[in-house]
Amino acid sequence: MKVFVDRELCYGSAECAHRAPAVFDFVDGFGVVHPGREEAGEDPAVLEAVEKCPSQAISITQAPPPTPDQP
Repeated sequence: MKVFVDRELCYGSAECAHRAPAVFDFVDGFGVVHPGREEAGEDPAVLEAVEKCPSQAISITQAPPPTPDQP
């Protein structure tokens, strides 16, 4: 599961960086996902950050299903 922060919705409360500092950071007034931590969508702290984000700017998406090997 991948986690994203929508900069169009984020208004910079920094709740995400407070709740899951290993995954989120606060840069230029916006919450961002640390590079390489996009796959942290199942982390309980990330799930809490999604739930508590006051601007609802954080989303978690299901990874697309693997495609079967073609012969």
